[in-house]
Amino acid sequence: MTPARTVTAAVVQAAAPLFDTPAALARADELLREAVGRRGAEVVVFPEAFVGGYPKGLDFGVPVGSRTPEGRDLFRRYHAAAIEVPGPEVATLAAVTRELACHAVVGAIERQGGTLYCVALFFGPDGYLGLHRKLMPTAAERCLWGQGDGSTLPVIDTGAGRLGAAICWENYMPLFRTAMYAKGVDLWCAPTVDDRDAWQATMRHVAVEGRCFVLSANPYLRRDALPADLRPVQGDAPETVLIDGGSVIVSPLGEVLAGPLRDSEGILTATLDLDDLARARFDFDATGHYARPDVFALHVDESARAAVTYRS
Repeated sequence: MTPARTVTAAVVQAAAPLFDTPAALARADELLREAVGRRGAEVVVFPEAFVGGYPKGLDFGVPVGSRTPEGRDLFRRYHAAAIEVPGPEVATLAAVTRELACHAVVGAIERQGGTLYCVALFFGPDGYLGLHRKLMPTAAERCLWGQGDGSTLPVIDTGAGRLGAAICWENYMPLFRTAMYAKGVDLWCAPTVDDRDAWQATMRHVAVEGRCFVLSANPYLRRDALPADLRPVQGDAPETVLIDGGSVIVSPLGEVLAGPLRDSEGILTATLDLDDLARARFDFDATGHYARPDVFALHVDESARAAVTYRS
């Protein structure tokens, strides 16, 4: 009998201090070492915007048709806490994954000039591997983040399985999912801040539709973790829960392998039998034997879309 091919995966349910990038990096280092060193994880997924922060409940002073000086200064703080890619913060995280010989997907806020992007950063035993920029920020996020383009849709071959990422509500975009399935994603990473019960149904659906393992990492965040001078709309009581987790790991046939975790920080782990990928794809492959290219076609533009180009 052929020995089982397995990967131990972990999803981190935690949040880093808002507007404090050095503290966020220290927290990422600590959690990576715990997931790999103490729990044996080979692949670790962090929540959306872990480095740079997800400002849940802050309105940045943007009523329709107006901006406030206070909101502009809050954005200044958020902009200052974001990171450049490549940059020293990326190098710091890359050094940790090289040391630990693991793969990691880390949610972050990238700064490029005056624009911020919500990104998933990919790391491995060789260091930094690439990034995915969120294609469509949701609702009020569009006041804070720019849109990614088709040039940052990587699927990383780890040698054991192919790693890809869809950030939060990108998981609701059918054509995005189809493009990723066509790239052969095996370990579908879903950094998010969506703590609703309905998210669990989405994660199980993606797993069954893509016949892939789904690793969804969500923060657990309370009001007392934010700077004291902020006023989130949920209220100012220190114990108010702003994001209630829901991290989960799902098999290619929709079985929940770990989680969902609620009401606290933590790390979920599961041993993934990679042979389950072939077992699941036996009767369904969304972009393979179950596709109908004579009826349906998807065209993906992976070119970079710069606002200014120069010709000599």
